[in-house]
Amino acid sequence: MSDDVVRVGVIGVGYWGPNLLRNFNNLADAEATWAADLNSDRLRHIGNLYPSVRTTSDYRQILDDSDVDAVVVATPADTHCALACEILDAGKHVFIEKPMAVSSEECQTINAKAAEVGRQVMVGHTFLFNSAVYKIKQLIEAGELGQIFYVYINRVNLGLFREDCNVVWDLAPHDIAILNWLLDSVPRSLTAVGSSYVQPGIEDVAFVNLQYPDNVMAHLHVSWLDPNKVRTITVVGSKKMLVYDDVSNTEKLRVYDKGVNVMPHYDSFGEFQLSYRYGDIVLPRIEDTEPLKIEAEHFVECVRENKKPRSDGQSGFEVVEVLEAACASIREGGRIMGFEAPTRQS
Repeated sequence: MSDDVVRVGVIGVGYWGPNLLRNFNNLADAEATWAADLNSDRLRHIGNLYPSVRTTSDYRQILDDSDVDAVVVATPADTHCALACEILDAGKHVFIEKPMAVSSEECQTINAKAAEVGRQVMVGHTFLFNSAVYKIKQLIEAGELGQIFYVYINRVNLGLFREDCNVVWDLAPHDIAILNWLLDSVPRSLTAVGSSYVQPGIEDVAFVNLQYPDNVMAHLHVSWLDPNKVRTITVVGSKKMLVYDDVSNTEKLRVYDKGVNVMPHYDSFGEFQLSYRYGDIVLPRIEDTEPLKIEAEHFVECVRENKKPRSDGQSGFEVVEVLEAACASIREGGRIMGFEAPTRQS
C-alpha cells in the first residue's frame, strides 16, 4: 500500500458480492482489482460493468497477486473458513460476509489464523453500519433512554425460502449482531422455539428469547412465513422508549418520552401508585447513507491503520455461538442454553 490505496479482490459475485465490489470500487482510497466466481456469465457481467476489474474462475489468482491487500469472501457460509484461512495465509486481510462460518469452532480457527499472521478479519454485519442503528447506540450510550429494560425485534416476511439453512441462520445474524453491539455484551442464556411448516426439517419461523447481563431481556421473531414485511426494533428504557422501522421511508426512528414511575415510599397497598409519563415523540434526523458504503470505508480504514473492526472476528464468533445455541434449543424443545462467557471481553 505504498500509495495508500487498498486494493481489494472479491470472491463470489453472484448475489451480494457485486454490491460489495461496487462500494469498494467507489471509494477514493480503495480499488476493486479482482473478481472471482465459478459462473462465467457473472464474470462476464462484472467485466462489462467494471472493465478495470480482472475476472477469474480461480480465486487463487487473487491470492497470488502481491498487489492485493484484502479479499472479500461473499460465498456460501460453508466455504468461509477454508477460504478465509487461505487468504490469511497469503498475507491478505479478509472481509467475510455473514455469518462468519457455519460453526463457532470454524470461527475460532479463522481468528487464530488471523492472530498468527497479524491480519485483520471483519465480518459483514451491515446493520452495525446503518445510520439509524448507530443513532440508537448513541442514544443508549448518552443515557437518553435510561436503564435498558428489554428489546424486541421482528424480522419477518413471506420468503425467501432457503434450502441450505433455516430461518435462524438466515435472518437472526443481523439482530444478534445488533443486540450484542447495542448492549455491549453477549447473552448469558437463551431459549428458542421454531417450526417447519413449508419444508420438512427446515424451520421457517422461530422465536428466540435472550437474557443479557443487568437483567436485560431480548426477544427475536424471525420468519419466512408472514403476510407482511416487518423490520422493527423496539427498545424500552426507564426514561424513554424507541422504535426503529427499517421499512419506513420517512420515519425510521421514533423516540417516545413515555414511561412509568413508582412512588419511592408507601406504607400500604392502598397508597401504592404509579405515575405515567406521556411526553413528546421525537424523530431524530438520520443520515441517508448506504450502510455498505460506511462498512466498506470502515474496513479500508482498519486495513490502513491496523485497527480492530467494529464487527471483528470475535464479534462474528459471538453471533455464530448464539445461532448454534438457538438451533440446539429448538431441537431440544426450548431448553435453556447457557454460555460460558457472560460478558464480552474488551
